[in-house]
Amino acid sequence: MRTPPLLQASALALGIAGALALAPVHASGFQLKENSVKGLGAAFAGSGVNEGDASVVVNNPATMAHFEGTTVQADLSVIDLSYTFEGTGTDALGRPLTGGNGGNAGDVTPIPAFSVIHKLDNGVALGAMVSAPFGLKTEYGREWQGRYFADTSDVQIVNLTLSAALDLTDRVSVGIGAVYSKADVSLSKAVDFGTLLFSNPATRPLPFAVPQARDGHADVEGDDTGFGWLVGVNVRPTDRLALGVSYQSEIDYELRGNVEWAVPGDVRAVFNSNPVTAQLFNNGGVGAKLTTPSTLAVVARYDFTDRFAMMANWTQTGWSSLEEVRIQFDNGDPDSVEPFGWEDTAFMSIGAEYRLNEAWILRGGVAHDETPTSIEHRTPRLPDDDRRWYSIGATWAVSDAMEVDFAFTHLKPDDPKVDFSSGGSTITGPYDGDANLFGVSAKYRF
Repeated sequence: MRTPPLLQASALALGIAGALALAPVHASGFQLKENSVKGLGAAFAGSGVNEGDASVVVNNPATMAHFEGTTVQADLSVIDLSYTFEGTGTDALGRPLTGGNGGNAGDVTPIPAFSVIHKLDNGVALGAMVSAPFGLKTEYGREWQGRYFADTSDVQIVNLTLSAALDLTDRVSVGIGAVYSKADVSLSKAVDFGTLLFSNPATRPLPFAVPQARDGHADVEGDDTGFGWLVGVNVRPTDRLALGVSYQSEIDYELRGNVEWAVPGDVRAVFNSNPVTAQLFNNGGVGAKLTTPSTLAVVARYDFTDRFAMMANWTQTGWSSLEEVRIQFDNGDPDSVEPFGWEDTAFMSIGAEYRLNEAWILRGGVAHDETPTSIEHRTPRLPDDDRRWYSIGATWAVSDAMEVDFAFTHLKPDDPKVDFSSGGSTITGPYDGDANLFGVSAKYRF
């Protein structure tokens, strides 16, 4: 049997790259901003210069210099993501893809964060924080019409950040930090072996060499650790105005893991009849390089009175560094390359705070969050588009030492849609989706 050209060219784009892009209607690419409930309540306006929010360990370590004593803060944000495919798909023969719309591919995902800041007697402030800056989980029905593009995806990236800050003058402080990061990825999708056999004239006469006639399945998982760094500066030109600039570096990962193939018996027999194709679609090791993007944030806060303040945030995320993901298989399959073609994005927000009384502070904010994707590279794993944030929140001062924060945010994308082809199949159409974010946190000072 002659080796099928399609098998020679590719061992299927399994979608590791796509699985690392899992935040449809939620945030830029697969970014998670939810490391502060206080920040969430104002659409992260002023995040990084809002004093009393211990998430500055990550968002701008220079602001830690304004803390006193020891502060412990625990945040929990919950993402309720909902989106449904409303389009259609076709196979290599132009026939409709079988199956439904996949149901609600979203999920309810908790995002915890924990931070500690301690101010030493010599004026140096030290901080530590555990947070999840990237990742999410989505799941379509196993037999949906887009099964050849994605069914389940689960990405978890967790960072441990250690930071230090120092006042240079009464109005200028600086901070630095080091980041240890752990990435875990697992994903799966169906494999249209009928189309693969149909693509080769030598195997086309087989009765099951027909698109959608012989579905298999592929499960991939991998993990790695990486290291990064961050710097920040906090400037207070006046007693009422605070300005902050912070930068977090890219982090590189060398993901290693395994692929498990489910190949129908008669298809496996065809592959095993040729020593070249017998090497394909066997369980074994896989590897892929991944780079999470850098971020540059410029934030401001102005206290008009002792009761009322306004904040702003502009953050650039360097998604253009993610040019492609190349998947390498240990067991004979050729590399699978998924180009991204992503662009850098901007997140812009404005918010306000009002001190109602000694016990309560109310806040709110709106934001515009750009997508890094374009229609040429947008897949069912990332039916992403520009989105709007609408946020409200409150702080309850339980005592002089303890505060509790609450927040709610609604996100709505502009017009998410896909028009993507791979492996002979095409999927086209819009998505209907949105996300609701709920948050609660507690902070204790001693």
